[in-house]
Amino acid sequence: MSEYQTMTYHRDGRIGYVTLNRPQALNAVNDQFEEDIAEALLEFDMDEDAWVAIIHGEGRAFCAGADIKQRFVEMTPRQSALRSRGTSAEGYLARTINWKPVIAAVHGYCLGAGLSLAGECDLIVASEEAQFGITETRRGLPGARVWAKCNAFMPSKILSEMVITGEPIAAAELYRLGLINRLVPTGQHLDAAKELAGKVLEAPPLASRSGVRLTRRQWVMDLYDAGMYLQPLQLHKTEDFQESARAYVEKRRPEYGAR
Repeated sequence: MSEYQTMTYHRDGRIGYVTLNRPQALNAVNDQFEEDIAEALLEFDMDEDAWVAIIHGEGRAFCAGADIKQRFVEMTPRQSALRSRGTSAEGYLARTINWKPVIAAVHGYCLGAGLSLAGECDLIVASEEAQFGITETRRGLPGARVWAKCNAFMPSKILSEMVITGEPIAAAELYRLGLINRLVPTGQHLDAAKELAGKVLEAPPLASRSGVRLTRRQWVMDLYDAGMYLQPLQLHKTEDFQESARAYVEKRRPEYGAR
């Protein structure tokens, strides 16, 4: 097993497991998480004995989104400059060496950056209580990255509602619309992901990987177009964004001014 600060990687047979391990923060994404997920996925990519991966979260959630306090309220000048420069359109899984399938096993919250990560995965298994949401909107930020990854596989007015309102949607609705491959009773998400991984492993691996490369191209193109279209907005510099972040930390209702 390889242990990173915010997650672990280990292999069991042909299945590699990336376990998000910030349960005290509902596996929220901070800067260390960003570094660790890239390293863990690279380790899986280079592990010749692992042919499929499962990403899942410890504790009560898959990933509750960005760590608001660390990533927005307490931003250093360097972090602010990086945000102004914009993020890569390639995400975590758009560039790999071997194009091996990745399954997200989701329970609890899958919000914002968590849905962004799950949306990049080739297959999604979710438990019935799971909630999915583009919470960037509620924080005063554009939800383009998450929208693009979901829109490639679930174009719908429900997705429009998610990105316009930021309200979470139940797993059952997204299963009906085709974003989720398996919907299972609470607590069975990891077992169901293992079963699905077994089906993946029954296919010739190189043919399976060609399918991965093909389908990932869909959200990469949507993500690139959406990012280029919205980047000039610079919403992280608005008063509404600052108010949203402060209100979240102070546990109060934000007061927006459209400024």
